[in-house]
Amino acid sequence: MTQLSEDCFAHGGALMPLDEALALIEKRVSPVSGIETIPLVSACGRILASDMIASNDVPPHANSAVDGYAVYYDDLSPGRDTVLPLIGRIAAGQPFHRPVRRGEALRIFTGAMMPVGEGDDAPDTVFMQEDCQLDGTRVTFPSGIDRGANRRLPGEDVTIGDMLLSGGRRLRAADLALMAAVGCTELVVRTRLRIALFSTGDEVREPGTMLAPGQIYDSNRVALRALLTSLGCMVSDLGILADDPKKTADAITKAARTHDLLISSGGVSVGEEDHVRDVVEGQGRIDIWRLAIKPGRPLILGTVRTDACPVPYLGLPGNPAAVIVTFLKFARPLILCLAGANEPPPRLYPVQAGFSHRKKKQRREYVRCVLSTDTNGGLVAKKAGRQGAGILSAVSSADGLVELPEDMQYLKCGSTVDFMPFNEVE
Repeated sequence: MTQLSEDCFAHGGALMPLDEALALIEKRVSPVSGIETIPLVSACGRILASDMIASNDVPPHANSAVDGYAVYYDDLSPGRDTVLPLIGRIAAGQPFHRPVRRGEALRIFTGAMMPVGEGDDAPDTVFMQEDCQLDGTRVTFPSGIDRGANRRLPGEDVTIGDMLLSGGRRLRAADLALMAAVGCTELVVRTRLRIALFSTGDEVREPGTMLAPGQIYDSNRVALRALLTSLGCMVSDLGILADDPKKTADAITKAARTHDLLISSGGVSVGEEDHVRDVVEGQGRIDIWRLAIKPGRPLILGTVRTDACPVPYLGLPGNPAAVIVTFLKFARPLILCLAGANEPPPRLYPVQAGFSHRKKKQRREYVRCVLSTDTNGGLVAKKAGRQGAGILSAVSSADGLVELPEDMQYLKCGSTVDFMPFNEVE
């Protein structure tokens, strides 16, 4: 299936605003993942392929919400204590053996099925045990309780026919518990997205090897692999590509045959040794080049031709802080669309800026920040160290990103800003 239509994105000299790029992804990128059925217990983090409708009530029968005593509300004396005989007990999973008559009380435990009565009437109210007095086989009940107190009704949580989960939802532990509550043992989910990942650059080396002058360790691939895995992707780590156009082209061609998306970092700027952009354009086309954000302006999104269908190619910047910011704000929405997820954008929270900042207009900027609390209990965002695109330590120590909009040129300390915690995108 073609992911990007032929007229998907325009590129040229102007930088593309982030919102425009995200809107185009949402409009024109289609899911490429297949569908499979897996056990419920294995579905956490997977993407639901279809809507789930309740096939039964939860709870399936009326039951007690507390440990106490079940009675008919109409047996209670208004304004004074009521004494009733205790005729038995009901434990969870063990319904009472006969209909309960008017004027009788039953010991009942949390989760136990409410007893049936004679005719259409039945005990409908539960007293908490600590509110009552037991004397042998007689129980004294205080006045003032409401009809139906401490009784859970059938279908109180879920009713047959309810929409439980929508297709495209990324499943959490609570979702699996909900499906188990209606008796589900399997779920139909999207297959995991297959992603080829590599870094580029003669200066980049694997951690643990000896560095020659001018070389650096590859931190980008480690970060990207972790981020992709957290989204449920199957990642093929293809290592580091040298700054060689032919080797780069061969690696891209081979990876495109067996993957749903190719992702690299570095090699997408305008330097003489930045070959990725030219290689992708030679094997397919470039749809986006350069976003109006900081950090992270050099970025490409395109497609590579294969015998089957075009495969998307995402080239991220080489600087590590820029890699993480562009992944969270651009690559993540792209991957979720390709994987068939229907997920709202991360929430932004208003906080107070604990710093002043000057920026260029017409460019969205992301400041790596830590949160603290002021004397009034309000949240204050302060810069997490130096903010350069290559400063990885500021990202590691930060709690999230302060988003400064395109039309802002100067941020005054004490102003209200939008803050995206990293745990919104984990």
